[in-house]
Amino acid sequence: MFIDIHAHAYRRSGFPQDGYTYFATPEQLLPRYDELKIEKACLLPLIGPEVYLPQSTDDIIDMAAANPDRFIPFCNVDPRALQNSPHTNFGDLLRYWKDCGCKGIGEVMPNLPFLDPLVQNLFKHVQDVGFPLIFDITNRVGRGYGLVDSVGLPQLEETLRNFPKLNILCHGPSFWSQIGKLKTPADMATYPNYPIEGEGVVPTLLRRYENCWGDLSAGSGYNALARDPEYAVNFLNEFQDKLLFGTDICSAKQEAPLAAFLLNLRKENKLSESAFQKIARENAVKLLKLA
Repeated sequence: MFIDIHAHAYRRSGFPQDGYTYFATPEQLLPRYDELKIEKACLLPLIGPEVYLPQSTDDIIDMAAANPDRFIPFCNVDPRALQNSPHTNFGDLLRYWKDCGCKGIGEVMPNLPFLDPLVQNLFKHVQDVGFPLIFDITNRVGRGYGLVDSVGLPQLEETLRNFPKLNILCHGPSFWSQIGKLKTPADMATYPNYPIEGEGVVPTLLRRYENCWGDLSAGSGYNALARDPEYAVNFLNEFQDKLLFGTDICSAKQEAPLAAFLLNLRKENKLSESAFQKIARENAVKLLKLA
C-alpha cells in the first residue's frame, strides 16, 4: 500500500551509532513493514560525521540487491569529500551509483549553510545527474547535524531558484515547524504543539517552486499534520501532488503514526482515494521513475 520515501538500515545492529539508537537490519525491518503495509522503502545512507560513523553506499546497494522487491537504494556523499573544494566534480561518482541502481541522494545533512559553496557545488552535480535529493535541516552551525538556514528559509529558497531542475525533498523539524507561523524564532528547531494560526513559509515554497517537495517522514512531518488536523486536511488536499509518505524508521520498534493518520483521513472521507494514493505511493513512483 505505501512506499516509504525515507528509511534507514544497517548491515549489523550491534552498536548505537548516535549513542542510543540501535538501527534495524534489513531482516528486522521487513516484518515491521509487513505490519505497516509498506510495500517498498528507500534506504538512505547515513554519512554525517557530526553524529554518525559514515555508512557505505555500497552497503545500501547490497541490501537492496538482496531484497529488490522491498528496498530502493539511495546514495550519499558529503560535500566536503574528495578535496573539500567547491570545485570537486561529483558527477562521475554519482553516475556510477546511478548505474548501480540508486534512485536518489540523501539524507544530505552536513552542518553547513545551504549557500555554502561546497553545498551548492554538490547540488549542482546532483541536478546534472538527475537525482532527487532529500536533506535534513537545522538552525545553527557547530552542534549536531543538518543544513543550516534561518526563520523564513531564505537560503533554501535561493537554492530552489538556483537549481530549478533539481527535485528537493524537504525534511526535518526546522522545515516542518514552519508549516504555520512561528510564535517565536526559537520554535523553528522544535515540534510546535499549537494550532496553525496563519500560514508559514512551507506552503508558500510548495506553491512557488515546482521542484519543492515535502517528505512527510519522522516526527517532524507527522507533527506538522497532527498538531492541527483540520488544517492538515486542507494542506494534504492542496499539495497532494507534492507530498510523499515516509517513516524515517531507524529502530524496528519505532512508532510510525503517519500511516494510521492518513488511513483514518481516508476512512473519514476527508482525504479522497485519489489524494491518498498519490501521497502514499504514486508520487514516489513518478518521482523515482519506478516500474
